[in-house]
Amino acid sequence: MIEGKESAGLVLYADDEHQFIWLGADNSGKQGVVQTMQYLIIDKGRGTLLDPGGVHLFPRVVAAASRFISLDRIDTIFFSHQDPDVSSGIALWLGVTSAKIYIAELWIRFIPHFGIVDHTRIVAVESAGKALRLASGAELLFVPTHYMHSPAAFSLFDSKARILFSSDVGAAVFPDGEEKLFVDDFASHAPFVEGFHRRLMASNAVTRRWVENVRTLSPLMIAPQHGAVYRGAAVGAFLDWLSGLRCGVDDLDTLYRM
Repeated sequence: MIEGKESAGLVLYADDEHQFIWLGADNSGKQGVVQTMQYLIIDKGRGTLLDPGGVHLFPRVVAAASRFISLDRIDTIFFSHQDPDVSSGIALWLGVTSAKIYIAELWIRFIPHFGIVDHTRIVAVESAGKALRLASGAELLFVPTHYMHSPAAFSLFDSKARILFSSDVGAAVFPDGEEKLFVDDFASHAPFVEGFHRRLMASNAVTRRWVENVRTLSPLMIAPQHGAVYRGAAVGAFLDWLSGLRCGVDDLDTLYRM
């Protein structure tokens, strides 16, 4: 289990101008609640939040982020896709920051269902270009992650930290009490990710394409929204596994057997 100071946040990368921070995980222990992790990038004193989460997580994520930056210095919030565990707190975050929201264009028309009528601070990822350039010169690259599992989803690669925020890709489901922050040995971690990926990733054609794109970036870490952060040899081992995975429609005969 992730406990103590570490559960409230940990800096994964830092230099004089730039930080990539894990903001902790929801370890409330409530049965049936999807465990999520949030991340914060600080570049020359300005903040970018990654998938800040649902309404019930808002107080915890505010407290965690405030340990590292004032909320009025958060300029950007990135939503990887539409799921409520990612984005249902959007109205609260618009209320306490002046940030622009970046999300796939497909999902903008659904935002009113979260109570958002004014779209002036909502930016479609596709219209924003291939990346956001930060003050230090670092880029946050939008990596297409469609059909993994959402039909319109993006991962985000931090070019300076060389950390890929992968959204649901790489997600793990741990038994109670067996949570961990880092994956160093993928072989022992694979049982926690296999079921999720076989059911929710659309097909091997999709996972192979994503892996090919990610390998061109050579990330040092892969940081998913659920589970644990891949580092060291576990990064390549996970990509190898995912590239060869039969999943989704590859197993239609099994899924539809009666």
